[in-house]
Amino acid sequence: MAVLIVVVLGMVFGLCIFSTAILKWNEVRYSKKGLPPGTMGWPVVGETTEFLKQGPAFMKNQRSRYGNFFKSHILGCPTIVSMDPDLNRYILVNEAKGLVPGYPQSMLDILGKSNIAAVHGLAHKYMRGALLTLISPTMIRHQLLPKIDEFMRSHLSNWGNSVIDIQEKTKEMAFLSSWKQIAGIESGTISQEFMPEFFNLVLGTLSLPINLPNTNYHRGFQARKNIISLLRKLIEERRASGKTSYDMLGFLMNSEENKYKLTDDEMIDLIITILYSGYETVSTTSMMAVKYLHDHPKVLEEVRKEHVAIRARKEPDEPIDYDDYKSMRFTRAVIYETSRLATIVNGVLRKTTKDMQLNGFIVPEGWRIYVYTREINYDPCLYPDPLTFNPWRWLDKGLENKNFFLVFGGGTRQCPGKELGIAEISTFLHYFVTRYRWEEVGGDKLMKFPRVEAPNGLHLKISTH
Repeated sequence: MAVLIVVVLGMVFGLCIFSTAILKWNEVRYSKKGLPPGTMGWPVVGETTEFLKQGPAFMKNQRSRYGNFFKSHILGCPTIVSMDPDLNRYILVNEAKGLVPGYPQSMLDILGKSNIAAVHGLAHKYMRGALLTLISPTMIRHQLLPKIDEFMRSHLSNWGNSVIDIQEKTKEMAFLSSWKQIAGIESGTISQEFMPEFFNLVLGTLSLPINLPNTNYHRGFQARKNIISLLRKLIEERRASGKTSYDMLGFLMNSEENKYKLTDDEMIDLIITILYSGYETVSTTSMMAVKYLHDHPKVLEEVRKEHVAIRARKEPDEPIDYDDYKSMRFTRAVIYETSRLATIVNGVLRKTTKDMQLNGFIVPEGWRIYVYTREINYDPCLYPDPLTFNPWRWLDKGLENKNFFLVFGGGTRQCPGKELGIAEISTFLHYFVTRYRWEEVGGDKLMKFPRVEAPNGLHLKISTH
């Protein structure tokens, strides 16, 4: 027995020495004069596990040890984390000075090499131009908002007098709304086949790029292949029919009207980008807005008053139009405050194309810079009483234009779909608050990192007015 104890203790001691040696070796491997302070964790995985598990607590701990600018190794690559508001702004608006998008390999693999987050320089300008023609204010006014209104009116028609999981409902809503704008009349026939594949794709984008069975990355990569197959089939069928379709895909395929001549691969990557970028922000912001409105009756009363006034000047079945949407000032403030307090987006990634100096340190070529904006949202100097849900703070338009407001990114990479997303959420809230009242059933908990989600759902008992 004594011998066994000695052997076990020896193994534990040996494992500790080995682990310490491995960690030390990884630190030495990434040691370079002038690098910011910080730790690199284990080979290959780095500190990804701690980052995904602890989230904001991991960031705060590292900041307390090393300051607002430190090194780490997360999501498969060596990374500098910046938590300084002024420096973050500089990084976001200076892409031409050696900083390009630096999204994780898993995201680049699954969203495609032509997706707008992966390309830069002239390629980015071209792909962004193609995207902006689809979601410009003119397109929102005349083409997209009528489709969004029609969809939301129908989609929310049978929620009354039932218990729903608002998380699942808003996920489904965000996907189907975007999909209808992209694929028009064909969207309904293939949505049930497309939707589960798309949900797997989303999960795979924020994972370690290890292509083994049963990993999120593997499922996401397989989902991408299946989605490409479905989209290629749709494009081929449209070409064979010779008909013009008045939706996003139809516009991309129409070489006479559209000056941006994209290849099929580029079109597919752009469609996946539109679906992906709008899906998570629209679905999660919609869910959290409903949650915050439930918890803050005075805010709900103000929102409802705004939307009841819009309905009062319209016929019962008359759709909302662009002027109605632009009049939803308080609703827009609710969306901004929801995005800030829930922190739907924690930050953005950039990559260096050469060795460069930042904040007095050297950032080597090829390293990622994680512009971590989460803590800015809770800075009491920028947002008085920051943990309070207070949409009224946004009624002063100046706040939306401040340098530290990075909820939608910044510089040439500011989210091009910002206005479309706000229009979708506003239209959803319009029909939700004018048709229904709701209460939470059960003590459903929320997670805020790495994604904002309710692990067990967020269940509401819905009743009609």
